[in-house]
Amino acid sequence: MSFVTESNNAFSVKAYIGDKKTLLAFNFLSQDNAKNLAGFTVFCQPPGQVPGYYLQNDLRFEDPSKHKQVASETPNSTANAPIQKYRWTHYTGTAHQGVSPAFGDYTYTVTPRYFDSSGSMQALDGSLSVSLKVPVGPFSKGSVALGFTRGYMQSGAYVHHFGSQTPVVPKTKQLDFDTTTQAGTDNNNQPVTFAQIYNWMGETAREQVFDVLNKVLNDSSLTLKVFAYDLNEPDVVKILLTLAEQGRVRVILDNASLHVTQKGAKAKTPEDQFTDLFNQRKKAPSDIVRGSFARYSHDKVFIVSRSGGSAIQVLTGSTNFSLTGLYVNANHVLVFQDANVAGQYDEVFEKSWQVLSSTKSPSKAAGNAFSNTNLATQPYNSQAGFVPKMAITFSPHTSADVDKVLGGISDRIMQETHSAKGNVLFAVMQLTGSPSPVYKTLGDLHATQSVYSYGISDQPAGIFLYAPGQATGVQVTGKPGQVTLPPPFDQVPSPPGHEIHDKFVVCGLNGNDPVVYCGSSNLASGGEAENGDNLLAVHDADVATVFAIDALGLVDHYNFLDRLANPKKAAPKKKAGAASGVKTAPPKSKAPSKSKAPPKKKAPPKKKARSKK
Repeated sequence: MSFVTESNNAFSVKAYIGDKKTLLAFNFLSQDNAKNLAGFTVFCQPPGQVPGYYLQNDLRFEDPSKHKQVASETPNSTANAPIQKYRWTHYTGTAHQGVSPAFGDYTYTVTPRYFDSSGSMQALDGSLSVSLKVPVGPFSKGSVALGFTRGYMQSGAYVHHFGSQTPVVPKTKQLDFDTTTQAGTDNNNQPVTFAQIYNWMGETAREQVFDVLNKVLNDSSLTLKVFAYDLNEPDVVKILLTLAEQGRVRVILDNASLHVTQKGAKAKTPEDQFTDLFNQRKKAPSDIVRGSFARYSHDKVFIVSRSGGSAIQVLTGSTNFSLTGLYVNANHVLVFQDANVAGQYDEVFEKSWQVLSSTKSPSKAAGNAFSNTNLATQPYNSQAGFVPKMAITFSPHTSADVDKVLGGISDRIMQETHSAKGNVLFAVMQLTGSPSPVYKTLGDLHATQSVYSYGISDQPAGIFLYAPGQATGVQVTGKPGQVTLPPPFDQVPSPPGHEIHDKFVVCGLNGNDPVVYCGSSNLASGGEAENGDNLLAVHDADVATVFAIDALGLVDHYNFLDRLANPKKAAPKKKAGAASGVKTAPPKSKAPSKSKAPPKKKAPPKKKARSKK
């Protein structure tokens, strides 16, 4: 069940079910019902004994006394400062319930609010409300569970919780440092530990990673196999080293130049530090292989097996087992509690181990030794059972297979441009620097008026915003740099590294065959040809909905920051005849509706877009 919907004679609410979050979408059945609209008040009743509450709005009326107020509520409560958007995502535990929110059936009650003829908001009228019950919690379906990092260090919420000067990455170069040490102070000058930051920023992706690790750690009958690219998360490292001492883990760790200590370096790379510690402590059959095929060993995978038996569980996705991967980047993981899927990853691990332990890498020889196997040339298709319909491909690939895999994704994206309600939502780390057909198709998609497109990348080819009255799409950057926010917002830090590290594309939400492409692959031609990667195509409406909600949140958040980014210093003037820069589309005032048409009636201007989360 990917959504729940309820309506009265004039107004409807549709709730899309996400991973610990709910996307609420509002609609009027007639244009007349939207006249003099002031916004939407949202009341939330969690399950159990937790008292209900109104959702909060970061913005409020300039003079609340000129509008009907609920006296028991603050001026920023949506009871007094209604939301002026036609959709809103509720993240449990951000403004209420602390860091451990209740899970179960939530009841949301949404009430349209109206201005009178003098421009004063009228009193809350419960007869206009629509209520609906929505299951809220970590997402799982059958044998698959999902997890997402929070990915919003550059946000008011991070500043509120941890302070604007508190770092995520410590200055220490010690690989397995104590995460319970103090990182800084919050806005109330209270101490903040790294562990507190990591629990909050890592969100459900961190929960899934440590659920798998602790499952193995606490059951001596289990063993673990690991593909790792970046590896410096201290608590992950500690568990892997403990398993090494117990003879229960094997690791394939990337050895590309960025992970190998270079001559003259003041300190060893974290990956070299880990290798040294692993080799000092390992007990057979624990072992480690450093290798990278033709360029990188770019997978981020855990495979759980019974000792002496077959694989039973696998974790994969875009999330590196590193400080930035879990606590700065926007990332995802998928966990399959399925012997068939885990077994396929296990075969890939064993073949990769054979290749990388016997062939010098990075090298074309190492890449070719894998790309010509059936594991690379034939996609794995999920079998009947509790696993969603999906196909998984493993690289490095031959050039012919690169064209087939990436060309197939590009074709599926373009298929949406011919659908009556076609849509594409994406968060992809980069859209430049590769001849990938996926990059070209996504980069050009904003100009196609026959499809609803909403996307974000740290390296887009340009920034294209929605122009009211037009049906063009949205493409924003997730790397706005320094920003200056107006009151009442706090100033936000600039994070280290990528903010958008995800690599996922959702096609056909609400259609007959919704699909999400995800995994560790950057969707680049070079990466598919030279890297060890895995790419999943999951055909499931519920899974696609969860990814789509994350895409919408990322685009909305960084769209707001992009508008307020400090202007860069002007580049030196080019000589006559030099190529001009990429033009950007006109500014966009709000997200387009699913139909791509602007709302019939907008609320009078009161607020700017809020800094989400």
